[in-house]
Amino acid sequence: MPKFIAGFLLLFITINTNAQTWEIGGALGAAGYIGDLNVNNPVKPSGAFAGLFVKRNFNRYLAAKLSYSFAQISGADSTSSSQQFRDRNLSFKTPLQELSLMAEFNFMSYIPDAGKNKYTPYIYAGAGITSYAPKATTQAGNVIGLRGLQTEGQASPYATKAIVVPFGAGLKYNFSGKWTVAADLGYRFTTTDYLDDVSGLYASPASLPNATAVKLADRSGEKTGVYIGTPGTQRGDFKPRDFYMFVGFTISYTFVTSACYY
Repeated sequence: MPKFIAGFLLLFITINTNAQTWEIGGALGAAGYIGDLNVNNPVKPSGAFAGLFVKRNFNRYLAAKLSYSFAQISGADSTSSSQQFRDRNLSFKTPLQELSLMAEFNFMSYIPDAGKNKYTPYIYAGAGITSYAPKATTQAGNVIGLRGLQTEGQASPYATKAIVVPFGAGLKYNFSGKWTVAADLGYRFTTTDYLDDVSGLYASPASLPNATAVKLADRSGEKTGVYIGTPGTQRGDFKPRDFYMFVGFTISYTFVTSACYY
């Protein structure tokens, strides 16, 4: 991860063009997850996120944004409208720490406290890296990390980090002087299917490392005593990747110079 971050920072710092402005700000809102425990609702929030960013505006339309965000996402079959999911009875919660570099495009000419437009819609896309560590809460109330349990019989634990591709859209408004407030909705395509510790098939209990792994690999019978996780049958949705999303507000201050007016 350090080499990946260093590469991002080097690319960000060495970009050079005329008539630049710098912008700093923060973000706050809700985080959501789309994966094996939420396959149908792409705008369902399941946690919160907060972030900080620095942006380099190259002109009235284009900018590069370096962002760090901390979030938490979760999912629980017990809250599903599907009886099949409720019977499966899996759940997870994971913190996320994301570092990303994104290109941002304003649809209208926009310079806070200087341009003719007070607002503009915008879109963005980029690349980044996120860390994740799914956990589950047992019936006894204990919080257990799932990665090391290899609950689907993996030969080795899955990675702790994943590459992400952020993309989204929003609306920004110059509400006072050089201050901008924005609302946006963005998704993150990830290179992992294990944000939720669920991906493929139920494993044979004999292939799992310990009794805790056996209990958390198949939780279907915790209430009824009837377990449905037959080894080799479907546990996840078989889609190769999980997504997560951020929706919320940002507030930022732009350092505008006279050279940026032209």
